[in-house]
Amino acid sequence: MSDAVFQRCINPTCGGTADRADTSFRCPQCGGLLDVAYDWNKLPVPKSLKHFEGKWANRTNPLDFSGVWRFRELFPFAPDEAIVTIGEGQTLCQRTDAVAAYTGLNAGRLFLQYEGMNPSGSFKDNGMSAAFTHARMTGATRAACASTGNTSASLAIYCAATQLMRGVIFIGSGKISYGKLSQALEHGALTVQIEGDFDDALRRVQEVSRQLGIYLVNSVNPFRLEGQKTIMFRVLEALNWEVPDWIVVPGGNLGNVSSFAKAFGELVDLGLISRVPRLAVINAAGADTFYQLYEKNGLRWNGGQFDQSKIDDYYAGLDANNRKADTLASAIEINRPVNLPKALRAIDRCNGVVRAVPDTEILDAKAKIGAGGLGCEPASAASVAGLRQLVQEKVISPSDSVVCVLTGHVLKDSDETVAYHSADKATFDAKLGKRGVKQVAFANRAVQVPNDLAAIVRAIESHA
Repeated sequence: MSDAVFQRCINPTCGGTADRADTSFRCPQCGGLLDVAYDWNKLPVPKSLKHFEGKWANRTNPLDFSGVWRFRELFPFAPDEAIVTIGEGQTLCQRTDAVAAYTGLNAGRLFLQYEGMNPSGSFKDNGMSAAFTHARMTGATRAACASTGNTSASLAIYCAATQLMRGVIFIGSGKISYGKLSQALEHGALTVQIEGDFDDALRRVQEVSRQLGIYLVNSVNPFRLEGQKTIMFRVLEALNWEVPDWIVVPGGNLGNVSSFAKAFGELVDLGLISRVPRLAVINAAGADTFYQLYEKNGLRWNGGQFDQSKIDDYYAGLDANNRKADTLASAIEINRPVNLPKALRAIDRCNGVVRAVPDTEILDAKAKIGAGGLGCEPASAASVAGLRQLVQEKVISPSDSVVCVLTGHVLKDSDETVAYHSADKATFDAKLGKRGVKQVAFANRAVQVPNDLAAIVRAIESHA
């Protein structure tokens, strides 16, 4: 296997490569991002995706029980004995006609891929399992990340559950929900809070990791993105291996869209599917770098020769105006997405689009998702809010089949949920009003009644 797996620069005109064991995660020739690459001629490839249905018969094997590692033949960078799993990937792809109606899709055309069922409550466990596996292969004893919350929770739970290494977490000042921070603290990770936002924390964690030789698990790590490909394998599995017309995903550091496009591209190259779906990436309006660069400034992949000056000029403008990312969807509150070049390639490969939606629309979509039976964090709901916008724009047809990815569990940020539905103005203003949300459309407010049986009965019957 060792000579069939390596790391390769994403820029096709560069061609730089690195060994599978390299942990710098930068091209040694140009400094660009790397992919995990495979010489498929030297590796066994399933003849059909239906091959993976047989894994369930062997689910007493932890690798086949895992919703990540039962697909390991499609990202075969690790021998079985090195794989780290804690049962991640047991997730739903649920049809939801109620939410479809809200977005403007026809009944039976919308599916929600719910990653909140992972051990730490978010999609990050798919990639963390793969990153930990690679870290174990390299002999790492410490792993680090910068985080808006979900990565830190995932890193912490894998450190605690496996006892393989110590976790070091960098967070920005006031930029993490208590639901997520509680996980990092509870699972024993060393948490370092610095002045600044996520972008500042990511820069520092990369510097510290290089200086101290700590294994970095942020999504600049291409092995983490290999694990995240399996979200799409499970989507296909749930849809009886039929490719949907659209995948809609929230955009933060842009690791998911990068890994999804890589997954579909490889499946086409291997002859396992005949086409790729279209991709839609949804930014929050308060953290809309990808939308601004792609849709407003015309930045394109251009065969790897994208216009770096457009990115540099945009970032210089952010700095000149001291414009920090600002959205209630904290998991995607990122101004400088590290996987921007990979995301440009993904949109090019899958004929994609990018949109930005305001916090009010994200919160309303979140309430409708919850009323439909799945509870998600605000960033997750950006996918549904963006879908609704794209249907209204007639980019997506009501008859198209669409999968929206819900990245995290509702309890990741329960304060925002309670504030949205609260009848108490002070509670609403403290969490939402001060961030610019003036009103919401689908609040399910508690009914206040006296401690009197007749009054309680009247209240219940009046809401029947």
